[in-house]
Amino acid sequence: MPTLATLVPLIAPLAYLGLFALSLAEPGRRPRRVLAAARLVGPLAVASAVATAVLVALYGSATSPLAGAGGLGLSLRLDPLSAAMFLLVTFVGAVVLRFSENYLDGDDGQGRFFGGLAATLAAVSLLVTAGNLVLLVAAWIATSLALHRLLVFYPDRPRGRIAAHKKFLTARLGDVLLIGAAALMVWRFGTGDIATIAAAARGAEGGAVTTAVAFLVVGAALLKSAQFPTHGWLTEVMETPTPVSALLHAGIINAGGFLAIRFADVLLLSAPAMHTLALVGGFTALFGAAVMLTQTSVKVSLAWSTVSQMGFMLLQCGLGAFALAVLHILAHALYKAYAFLSSGSAAEAPAPRRADDGGRRPAVVFAGLTAALAVVAAVSWLIGGETATAAGITFGAILALGLALLLADGFAGPRTAALPVLVAAVAVVAAYFALHALAATTMAAVLPAPPAPDAVAVAVMALAVASFAAVGGLQLLATARPDLPLVAATRVHLANGLYANALFDRLIGALPVATRTL
Repeated sequence: MPTLATLVPLIAPLAYLGLFALSLAEPGRRPRRVLAAARLVGPLAVASAVATAVLVALYGSATSPLAGAGGLGLSLRLDPLSAAMFLLVTFVGAVVLRFSENYLDGDDGQGRFFGGLAATLAAVSLLVTAGNLVLLVAAWIATSLALHRLLVFYPDRPRGRIAAHKKFLTARLGDVLLIGAAALMVWRFGTGDIATIAAAARGAEGGAVTTAVAFLVVGAALLKSAQFPTHGWLTEVMETPTPVSALLHAGIINAGGFLAIRFADVLLLSAPAMHTLALVGGFTALFGAAVMLTQTSVKVSLAWSTVSQMGFMLLQCGLGAFALAVLHILAHALYKAYAFLSSGSAAEAPAPRRADDGGRRPAVVFAGLTAALAVVAAVSWLIGGETATAAGITFGAILALGLALLLADGFAGPRTAALPVLVAAVAVVAAYFALHALAATTMAAVLPAPPAPDAVAVAVMALAVASFAAVGGLQLLATARPDLPLVAATRVHLANGLYANALFDRLIGALPVATRTL
């Protein structure tokens, strides 16, 4: 790859920093130069990301030194993973910048807001393209600090300050864990170059140091992606402007998953760390999905959905399905950015039609869906071919179950036939495996092959499918018999997140923050 070409990814963060500098001069209402620059910076950053992806496709992976030497300087990493994440960040960033122009129009801090967005996007761009531990850690910390200023954009809102305070504390703990992991990696592998570490880890054996590194990376990833029990701040940052929610839920929150994927080779050296990631992620996915169903606020429901989806992504990482996790990040981010930016129109939409099961008992409906799931799982194995790993089949089965429940609700009625539900489920699962195969092929040069599942991994996969099937059954029961005391009580407890967030508030002393300014 030509030397100058490897510096193409720097165009985006430099453009964002230029916009940030302009915002310092025009922090107030309708900043003419800032708005004009924002219209140029967004497309320019996307063009930089597209050019990076083209370079990777033409020349393959490469590391571009920026400063320093000996593996402890600064460098950029160009490979399929960084190219995909870079494209995602710049595309979402361009959309959010354009949306913010109208959303913040007339706000006294409009220029300051654009500066915060630009600083955050610059940090995230450097994070996903970092080729060295020094730049990775610096960008990781800078992303959190820049985001914090956006979370308290309206400092007179107590609930927003509480959520930002909790985010600040968990982020600093995550920073400490990542710094510790980076230091141990330099000690263990003798370099800070990420590509060199990954190559060395593929031929290494596990030990006390690598196990410690793996657990520190897992801890940092769990904290960054708002996993149970530190998830509460993500569901409470609704006081910030909607563009921040879109950028947070569609981009920044994925940093934990990106970290786990970037150091996949190191994590595979420690089975206990992988199991911990899978168990915490799996529980959070189930917990978040159940709580989401009880929420009445559109944005809060979307936030709980993000908690659940991040759990899914980390469960995939914990089971070794790293290519599938990359696909999950891309798909979820694009959907969630659209969902948040269009959340304001939800109140104008007509109320959804309530499904009618035609008088059938929930148990009968659920039995039929379970049978359909069994058929879809079998077809999934055949469709998947060589890409049908144990983890892939597990998530295919969960996808089929969720889709079957969704379609059954949509098709419900006295004349409902099982065939449309089954055909649609099979078609979507087929598309799922096709995309999984594409992601695995694209990321083959940078990600390790999924490992053979051990007894614990098999148990986690079986438990995941059974748990989501049980939640599906309870959802059908709650829809059919909302008058049952057990259903009503369960709904109340779930609506409050089983009070885990309140306990976390008490533990860290977050409640008094409402009376002072951060």
